[in-house]
Amino acid sequence: MQKLVLGIDTSNYTTSLALMNLEGRLVSEARQLLPVQQGSLGLRQSDALFHHVKNLPVLFNNLLMGLDDYEIVAVSAATRPRPLDDSYMPVFLAASSYGQSISQIMRIPFFPYSHQEGHIEAGLWSANIQFQQPFLAFHLSGGTTELLLVIPAKEGYDIDIIGGSIDISAGQLIDRIGVRLGLPFPAGPHLEDLADQWIGQAMETPISVKATTVSFSGPETFFQRQIDKGSMPKEIAYIAFQCVGRSLLSCTRNALKNHASKALLLVGGVASNKYIRAVLSDGLKENSLNINYGLPKYCTDNAVGISALGVKKYISIGG
Repeated sequence: MQKLVLGIDTSNYTTSLALMNLEGRLVSEARQLLPVQQGSLGLRQSDALFHHVKNLPVLFNNLLMGLDDYEIVAVSAATRPRPLDDSYMPVFLAASSYGQSISQIMRIPFFPYSHQEGHIEAGLWSANIQFQQPFLAFHLSGGTTELLLVIPAKEGYDIDIIGGSIDISAGQLIDRIGVRLGLPFPAGPHLEDLADQWIGQAMETPISVKATTVSFSGPETFFQRQIDKGSMPKEIAYIAFQCVGRSLLSCTRNALKNHASKALLLVGGVASNKYIRAVLSDGLKENSLNINYGLPKYCTDNAVGISALGVKKYISIGG
């Protein structure tokens, strides 16, 4: 009988579950994107929470389908956005409530983590790497653009925010441009498909970076004006990713002046974009920085990282 740790994550965009064995092998996972009406830019927290509660029973059935001769020995859940005492978002109540209920019914340990820690662990797990020394990480998602100094700890990570966006996130910029162009939400993958169709010299885009602080509201105004002028959607899509990539590149270069890290990890849904990855990889060659990307499937919201953290914790307490 194999022993498994259950991971649960209920983010703004996805309901997700994962089962991992004590050797760190993913045994099963199930995810469901939350439905967003065409032309909308997301969901209210109350609506997202409703969909999580509705999705979870179905996903549990899918997660366990075909599995036999197993024992769930611990459950871990994303209970808040970031590993901070005052970090709170209603959507994570679903993961927290289900996780604690399962823990109490089955009399197994419950391990709470943050959504951000889950992203970092999923990126490292999928790339099959573990850092012993502090490293830089960009958390790039629909609602977050943060540059982090991550210090591996005995359990999880100590995380300091050392930079990022002061207004809208990179994901919000991409979604707003995509939805304005008539693409579904979340718009990232659809906008990337559109960018693939662009051939030729593209117009230069403005960026706004001061030290490790990024602003995307100015670039958004630029893109909205270009759309109003009738610029080709393919070109708009292409230069949107170039703008994000160049902004993150400048922010990273400035961070390296004060933080002598040798490694950078990119996590979050936006981190899966190939154009942004290319800009960073090419631009940081001269810095001799080891750039690491999670597999695209595990950059987007998932419970795999939460489950992996639960495995580490369970083993550390003698499980």
